[in-house]
Amino acid sequence: MRRFLAAVVLLTLPSTALAQTPCLKRAEAEAITLVALPDIILETGRVCTSLPATSLVRRTSGPFLDRYQAEADRAWPAARAAIAKLSDPRVSMLLLQSEYARPLITALIAPQIVGRVQTSDCGTIDRLVTLLEPLSPRNIAGIVVASLQHLKSEKARGTAAVRDVPDLPVCSAAER
Repeated sequence: MRRFLAAVVLLTLPSTALAQTPCLKRAEAEAITLVALPDIILETGRVCTSLPATSLVRRTSGPFLDRYQAEADRAWPAARAAIAKLSDPRVSMLLLQSEYARPLITALIAPQIVGRVQTSDCGTIDRLVTLLEPLSPRNIAGIVVASLQHLKSEKARGTAAVRDVPDLPVCSAAER
């Protein structure tokens, strides 16, 4: 099964024949973010076991996660199109139409993001999630994408503090 998943991932990566990977516009990046957020929240809860079980990121069900799941469901068609934009066109649409595409994609994204979380970060994450909880999932996705755009522009300027930020295919704020 893991070999199959690895093969699928390789097929969805941009083709080396493409001259340049296109960037995702704000709405496209927000759609992908919305689709990934429920799994990112759940994965964060698995990492942050030192937090109380009542912490929003530790909850495995309930109204908080239900809101994010509902928005993820609504965002999936736009996210699928955005992922296709970044993928090899010869295989992306066939793969992305599969019922396995979404869980596979979120299973790849969430650990990559949450894998950077240190247990010492969990208190800060808990505080941030608690403060942001009243906002809609769409607003949270917008904050995430705006932050990524800002980090990308800072990295392009050579800011040392963001040197290790991965190169993400998010358009700069000017390219929206």
